[in-house]
Amino acid sequence: MPLIQIQIMEGRPPEKINALIKNVTNTVSESLDAPKENVRVIVTEVPKTHWGIGGESAKDLGR
Repeated sequence: MPLIQIQIMEGRPPEKINALIKNVTNTVSESLDAPKENVRVIVTEVPKTHWGIGGESAKDLGR
């Protein structure tokens, strides 16, 4: 059973996350010849204050 974990910065609307899950599921299913029902996708949203870029938080960088 494939398990895919994705971490993204917070702030995307639910429909974008749903589309990501669907697209990743389809890609993994096709790539591994695995039934879609066996593919698991976990999306974790990380607060911008907890996402560092070049030593600064994404929030402080205005991302």
